[in-house]
Order: sequence, then structure tokens, then C-alpha cells
Amino acid sequence: MNNVERQKELASAIGKLLRDNFGRGPEAVFVSIQEPFVTVYLKNFLSPVERTLLHENREEVVQTSRDVVMENLIPEVKSFIKFITSIEIDEFYYDWGMHNHSGMFVAISHTIDDERITQLASEDYFGKDVLHEEISNISLQAQKLPEEIISYELNERTVLVIRKGILVSIEREFIRLGKREVLRIAKRNLEKRLLHNNMRLESIFDKKINDSFVSWDFDLDKSVMLFILDPHQRGSNGLDK
Repeated sequence: MNNVERQKELASAIGKLLRDNFGRGPEAVFVSIQEPFVTVYLKNFLSPVERTLLHENREEVVQTSRDVVMENLIPEVKSFIKFITSIEIDEFYYDWGMHNHSGMFVAISHTIDDERITQLASEDYFGKDVLHEEISNISLQAQKLPEEIISYELNERTVLVIRKGILVSIEREFIRLGKREVLRIAKRNLEKRLLHNNMRLESIFDKKINDSFVSWDFDLDKSVMLFILDPHQRGSNGLDK
């Protein structure tokens, strides 16, 4: 099975899994496999009940209920990935774009050798250095400068940013007190707001940003950001191609 076939099969399996557990699946599922990363982009994913809750300005209820469901689904998604791609997943992140009914999964394997990871991280792409500077600024506004920022252009539509060492003392205390969900909601609201209100990012990519996501692994003190780009349309400071 070639990579395109694996991506299509995994997209179909994930779409069915979400439909079975949420009552309605996404309109479209886009999978990108670029070892050690597997990314999944969901479009038009919202159940009738969730739509009603959002209309009543109860987004937090939707986010919290999805977090509960995802804790049970993550092992199944990892199993699908391993069965279809033979990739063993060690880290898993997810986020939702409630404003446009989208979502993302980022799965990371540790089985690839360090030399390959170093090679991937060193590959250049348009705007990479400036993007790292802007991500540092966003992180500083939200908590502190990351100890490390690494990014990858997985394809012309997908850029993955990984931040390490971002938690501050008060956040660690929330985790120690068992308030992970409260911390997750607070960070999600703050950092998504900073991302969505940032006017520089589209000009840095020189592409329109269709979606941006952020998620964390508190135990690893690590975060991922995923940018879904439109390669056929320039950013806010450009003209349509």
C-alpha cells in the first residue's frame, strides 16, 4: 500500500470512528503521513446538539464534552494508525476550531532515528525563521519563551510547530492539584485568541491561513501548533494568485 492509499484508508477509518461516537462525522478528513508525524484535518465536524450549544454561547460545554470522549477514542485512533501505517504512536494531540467547525489530530512516533529527526528539523521553508520569532512572541504573551521551537513544513498546506519547555510555575501547580482540564481550557482560550488575532502570520507564510490549532502535553511540557494553509491564495498582505 503506497502512502496515498494509506492516507485515504486512515481518513476513512477515522471518519467512521468519529461518526460512531459523536453521532455525526466530519464532512471531510484529510490525512498527511510524513514520518514520524501523522496529521489529521477535519472539516465541518459538528453534531446537531453541539450546534445548539454553540448558538447558546456554551462553547466550553462542547469543548469539555469532546475532551471526555477523546480520552476514550485516542487509543483507538492510535490503533488504527498502527494497523494501517505500521507507525507506533507515542504522542497524541488534538484541538477544535469551533468558529468554523474544524478539528485536528497530531500523532508523533518516537521510532524514527534521531538523525532523521534532525534532518527534518533542519529543512528550510519560506518564512521559517520569522515564524519562530513570532511564535516566541505569542508564547511570551501567554506564558514564557519556549526553551526550544522546532517546525516542519509537512506539505504545501501543512506546517507543524513544536514548542518545548513552556510551562510556568503556576501552571505546574494547577497540574499538581489535578486541575488539568481547567488549565487546558484557559490555555486553549488564551493561545487560540492570540493566534487568531495575530496579523503577521499570514504575511510570514505569504499564504492564507485556513485554520490554526494548538494543543499541549503537560507531562512532557510540550505543545504543538498546526497551521492549515491555502497554497493558492496569498496572505492578508498579498494578492490572490
